[in-house]
Amino acid sequence: MSAQTFSKGLHDLGNGSGAWAWLMPTGGWNQSNAGLITDGDEALLVDTLVDERLTAEMLDAMRSRTGFGADNIGTLVNTNENSNHSWGNRLLVNATIYASEPSALEMAEDTGPQQIGKLLGAAGGMGELGQWFLDRWGGHQFEGLEVRPPDRSFTGQLSLKVGDKDVHLIQVGPASTPGDVIVHSPADRVVFAGDALFVGNTPFTWNSSVTSWIAACDRIMALDADVIVPGHGPLTDKAGVKRMQDYLRFVDRETRRRHAAGMDSWQTAQEIAEELARGELGHWPDGGRLAITVGTIFREIEADDAPPNLIEFFSRAQQLDKKLAAN
Repeated sequence: MSAQTFSKGLHDLGNGSGAWAWLMPTGGWNQSNAGLITDGDEALLVDTLVDERLTAEMLDAMRSRTGFGADNIGTLVNTNENSNHSWGNRLLVNATIYASEPSALEMAEDTGPQQIGKLLGAAGGMGELGQWFLDRWGGHQFEGLEVRPPDRSFTGQLSLKVGDKDVHLIQVGPASTPGDVIVHSPADRVVFAGDALFVGNTPFTWNSSVTSWIAACDRIMALDADVIVPGHGPLTDKAGVKRMQDYLRFVDRETRRRHAAGMDSWQTAQEIAEELARGELGHWPDGGRLAITVGTIFREIEADDAPPNLIEFFSRAQQLDKKLAAN
């Protein structure tokens, strides 16, 4: 596909066909993308953003360009339950919200805004980790934010209509999250991949399966699409999916080899980061996320079903970010 400018804002994906992407550079923590599919007097929104201020900015821009905004978008799809794909849901006052069943179950009990608020309040006493956390979360507005869960959930695949367009919701998770969904608009030849795809940024998971994520990449590449909108990063095509899949294959293989040799998760992450640094994939931003993914693969190998220790994962990511920056 031809290169397109990776700039913040609403991008027309089909020369007026009714497919749009909302892009958020640089694609790092909480800088997530979203999408809009329109036909006639109907519209479907793919994802909201990490807080209501950013979501309102996006919806105002959509109304200005397309006529569809917070009050007349009839359908919203959350591609996963993470904050930067769902915490602006409450603004879609007339939309029916869809998500996969695993995501919906998580969102029904989501107290994340309150938890993040407590962490931000304590960050000043957490040293370097606290500052790392503030750099990624401190600019957002979580006070008074309440998560609106989906109205309807599904497993496998669900087909909807937007005007005369068929739109397919396809559950590809477990991938980055247990319930990842991609949205395929065949008429527009567009796939909105959510966090099943990171482009130019280090992909990671703390609660899913890298093995399944690799398989999810094959499902995305099998679809008939010219443009793929990642959850984070610039627009891409199937070659961009293959690059991320290559990264995941390498990390999964090298992690399992070191685990079998008796190495621990932290030593494994550092060694793999050093190997990646010698190639193209090691220069993606947020490289410290590798430590989270390595820890998740260890948990998968060891069949550890206890809830992940996110503070420990974030601490390892911060330490690896620092180490990579020093090299």
